[in-house]
Amino acid sequence: MTQLKGGIIALNNIIRSLPYSEKKVAQYILQNPEGSILLTALELGRNSQTSSSAVIRLCKSLGYKGFQELKLRVAGDLKAENSNEYRDIQPNEPYKDIINKVTTNTVKAINETVDLIHSNRLENAVETLVKANSILFIGFGASHLSAIDAEQKFLRIGKEVYSFSDVHMAATAIANKGPEDLVVGISFSGNTHEVAKLLKLAQDKDVKTMSITKYGNSLVQNYADIELYTSTGKEATFRSGATSSRIAQLHIIDILFMCIASKEYEKNINYLDETREAISFLKQKHFN
Repeated sequence: MTQLKGGIIALNNIIRSLPYSEKKVAQYILQNPEGSILLTALELGRNSQTSSSAVIRLCKSLGYKGFQELKLRVAGDLKAENSNEYRDIQPNEPYKDIINKVTTNTVKAINETVDLIHSNRLENAVETLVKANSILFIGFGASHLSAIDAEQKFLRIGKEVYSFSDVHMAATAIANKGPEDLVVGISFSGNTHEVAKLLKLAQDKDVKTMSITKYGNSLVQNYADIELYTSTGKEATFRSGATSSRIAQLHIIDILFMCIASKEYEKNINYLDETREAISFLKQKHFN
């Protein structure tokens, strides 16, 4: 059985957006993680000077089934090795140290993102992607790189898919979509107004919507039927186009792609064979 993790990560990521009583519970858990997992909801509420209902509301805000899941995830975090922190580069630093720091940041972002994945949400996302007549990926700035990557991947398995970084083109495309289509908004912050507006437009057209954002309450998430999260890992000062967040987004897209490829294995193997043959044809120096 896979060990649950991600409780401490989730609490750190969402704490600033929580209501007062839930924030007090979250602060207590973060300050006393070892002791908190031994308490009942009533005891935790009393120790955090709130109530058991505040504890339960916090679990719902986190998207967990109940207090037991929160305790299991916090316990999983305590067992895992979390010694590596996000590290920034220094002036004239040796290349070897830069390599190690960038690698550490990337691995940490991926691991934290994996810990935040809920299997039921992932299953819902995969089912929706499989059934969609067409898929529109929308992202701006560094998130558009993730949208392009998604477009390239899903094209290989026969999906009608597009990526947009122009808000007017995206709105035009959405205008002609319906309930059998899907719009995926990608925004690390979750507060990109253009992405939120486009998802709202899609919902008004009864188009299904999905979001890929950092964990926590956000504007974009409010207009998503399906929510997927990446780590909100602290980006280093020299972010180089939001390096860790971009890698986390790409990892989510890779997971979605692989899940779909596995679910419709035989059909997708044929699609991939066809695309490989097409590329091989282009590489031929001579053809009739």
